[in-house]
Amino acid sequence: MTIRKRIAADDPQLAALWERSVRATHDFLPEDDIHRLFPLVRDTYLPALDVQIFENPDHSPAGFIATDDDTVQMLFIDPAFRGQGIGRRLLDHVRRPLLKVDVNEHNPQAHGFYRHYGFEDIGRSALDGEGRPFPVIHMRLKAL
Repeated sequence: MTIRKRIAADDPQLAALWERSVRATHDFLPEDDIHRLFPLVRDTYLPALDVQIFENPDHSPAGFIATDDDTVQMLFIDPAFRGQGIGRRLLDHVRRPLLKVDVNEHNPQAHGFYRHYGFEDIGRSALDGEGRPFPVIHMRLKAL
């Protein structure tokens, strides 16, 4: 398995992976939000970010990470491959000093994953980035 940079032709598969992962981990997110976000992920967010793909031997994506400068904007693993160290390997691939991430408070598995990796809580917002009532925990990778 390898990690490689996203190309535009990957976007439909990555958006489908995003949807599978969100359905498996974001049970607080209403169905209409998933439908509204899907084309934004595929057509806007993925092309705008630095996306690295963890690829299976058959070249299908098992997960991906998307960053913007010093911030992890997205990290999604196909539910069929969760718990196999893919998220850790993707974070290792993009690791830099003081890397930041925002995590939905209603997603305790993700919060625990980032804490276990070495991130620490540095703040909280009652609303998400779109001003919706989904609290967000702001985290930063601890300095070595």
